[in-house]
Amino acid sequence: MSQSHYLFTSESVSEGHPDKVCDLVSDSVVDAFLKEDPYSRVAVETLCTTNLIVLSGEVRGPSSITHKRLEDIARNAVRGVGYEQNGFHWQNAEVQVHVHSQSADIAQGVDAGAGKDEGAGDQGMMFGYACTETEALMPAPIFYAHAILRRLAEDRRAGKVPGMLPDSKSQVTLLYENGRPVRATSVVVSHQHAEELDQNQVREIVRPYVLDVLPKDWMCPEADFYVNPTGRFVIGGPDGDCGLTGRKIIVDTYGGAAPHGGGAFSGKDPTKVDRSAAYAARYVAKNVVAAGLAEKCTIQVAYAIGVSKPLSVYVETHGTGKVDSDRLTKVLQEMVDLSPRGIRERLQLSRPIYARTAAYGHFGRAPEADGGFSWERTDLVDDLKAVFGAK
Repeated sequence: MSQSHYLFTSESVSEGHPDKVCDLVSDSVVDAFLKEDPYSRVAVETLCTTNLIVLSGEVRGPSSITHKRLEDIARNAVRGVGYEQNGFHWQNAEVQVHVHSQSADIAQGVDAGAGKDEGAGDQGMMFGYACTETEALMPAPIFYAHAILRRLAEDRRAGKVPGMLPDSKSQVTLLYENGRPVRATSVVVSHQHAEELDQNQVREIVRPYVLDVLPKDWMCPEADFYVNPTGRFVIGGPDGDCGLTGRKIIVDTYGGAAPHGGGAFSGKDPTKVDRSAAYAARYVAKNVVAAGLAEKCTIQVAYAIGVSKPLSVYVETHGTGKVDSDRLTKVLQEMVDLSPRGIRERLQLSRPIYARTAAYGHFGRAPEADGGFSWERTDLVDDLKAVFGAK
């Protein structure tokens, strides 16, 4: 029997967090390749530390994307975040590019050919999740943790919060009663700031953003509202901590409320099922919940490198399902082609839509007119309701 009264915590990190700077650089590289050739292959990792940015990995795509252009992409990404500090400056940092051609052995397994469909770019299992805790059908702790930092970042870039710098983290703990979130018991925000601001000033800058994001009367007790608990956060970003691509996979997904297969998303083109199949699993799970077939839904899919058909598809509704699970699993596989090609084509993933995913979560975002966050669509709802006779 599942626990009905408990505390659950999720964290988020801002676009200026060192790991997120790296995710942004890597995804900006993916976008650059896909913009010129939708069939490009990209697997690029980034490291950043004090005035140093290192790109490495393998690609297959247009020769116009040279090492010099990759350097420019990295600098522009860092500039967009707002890093113009002595220890990390978009213009002054050294950029090293160690990117080479994709392995022919991998290419022959992934590419479609005579009598062979496009195969998965790697083995592994991926998960998708949705629940009714928020309008976005996301777990509430990660949803609110993201929203606090996203709104602070928007106002920082607009010049509305002088003295606030790019690096920040949030953490939200919610009390659940009868399995539903009812209020926050603690909120933590650590935000990089200019030398002239003290802890109390930063606290009062942050407070209205927390109050605005949380539902009415959900604010935690004052004693459990922690802002810059160490007292000072001036040295931050890659100057304060080394960053790496793909090191915030729980922040990227469901904040620990659902399983994660282990694979990171950023820096990978959509033939990599670490990314595309996780998007597809969220798409399917969200549509199940949006159709009213369950209050919670977890989807797992698994693949072998070079093989197009999923090895397994698992659907779990956590005791909230309103239809037969075996039939639901069968219907979902009939509705959605979960092969790498099928996913890529249905969600139209071979487009430059990835830099925007690098911070504040890959899920729970609104679908965009140019195809961004296409996996958040709920266009299966009517068909699911028709099949199961749901209202």
